[in-house]
Amino acid sequence: MGKRKSRAKPETKKRMDKLDTVFSCPFCNHGTSVECRIDMKNLIGEASCRICQESFSTVITALTEAIDIYSEWIDECERVNHLDDDDEDQDEGFVPRKRVSTSEWD
Repeated sequence: MGKRKSRAKPETKKRMDKLDTVFSCPFCNHGTSVECRIDMKNLIGEASCRICQESFSTVITALTEAIDIYSEWIDECERVNHLDDDDEDQDEGFVPRKRVSTSEWD
């Protein structure tokens, strides 16, 4: 008599870790003060701080999560800060030129 074939065990599904829904504020730096709200009806996502009342809203898709809204807010803050830094760098290196009239060319 032969041995019975054993069944292969079904693979267990890997569970995804839940993503954060509460974050620290980039302005007041208070931990767990930023909450993200997702309005799927109007396709708007909003992140707002309960402490300093700063807020950010953006257009979302069906796949958008709270972490995506917060990440866009941080990226926008960095972009604005980088633009301000570039403007200051240009002002520091600016040396006004002396105007010369055409009669002085000769």
